[in-house]
Amino acid sequence: MKVVILCGGLGMRLREETEYRPKPMVEIGGRPILWHIMKSYAHYGFREFVLCLGYRGNMIKDYFLNYEALSNDFTISLGRQNGIAYHNAHNEQGFQVTLADTGLTTMTGGRLKRVKRYIDDEMFMMTYGDGLSDLNIRSLLEFHRTHNLIATVTAVRPVTRFGTLRLDDRHQVLSFAEKPRLDDWISAGFFVFNRRIFDYVDGDTSILEQEPLERLAREGQLMAWRHDGSFFAMDTYREYKYLNELWDQGNAPWKVWQ
Repeated sequence: MKVVILCGGLGMRLREETEYRPKPMVEIGGRPILWHIMKSYAHYGFREFVLCLGYRGNMIKDYFLNYEALSNDFTISLGRQNGIAYHNAHNEQGFQVTLADTGLTTMTGGRLKRVKRYIDDEMFMMTYGDGLSDLNIRSLLEFHRTHNLIATVTAVRPVTRFGTLRLDDRHQVLSFAEKPRLDDWISAGFFVFNRRIFDYVDGDTSILEQEPLERLAREGQLMAWRHDGSFFAMDTYREYKYLNELWDQGNAPWKVWQ
């Protein structure tokens, strides 16, 4: 089953890192966040990826074109009898990565529409190139298969950045909670789609998170898989620093692989 990863955005809120490289190539623990996302899917047996490229997509292409040389020791023979012999076996064996240029200013729905020709199964998965989770992807997929609708989105409860107070009428603090989880659910991405989703997106200006998903909800074709574990979206420099701290401390909950 194919996994589509949206990799084309500008990452404007993370300009400290994205001015010269696309957000999926921003590193956590010396590896692009895109690598971490792909490793999570591969842990559950999904190793066929379609990357929707846009802003500085050439850097993502270069990364995969040079992956063997960057990941292995090798001997290179120069001259007419040129060749390369690799001496190691990295852990990303069997990955199949399709890199598709989906335009610089194309919106999320438009990017998905542009890679339709690379999706040859009735069902596929999609996520964003800046989100990490310890989500059990197999369980997500099994849930999607139970309802036979067009789409499933992963829902999580966000954690507020601030402590919350509960006050009485006299303004006395009754309780204090440091960065609690909120009661509302938000989309974490990590979608499962039936191919009929392509009937809901039209043209480069289509924003998946607006009319397509809103219409699916109105028509009763959108279900949510509730995930009570961890989810991290790397939108700001603060979040970038925090994710690297978790990795450096050996406390990265999204690292489900060995």
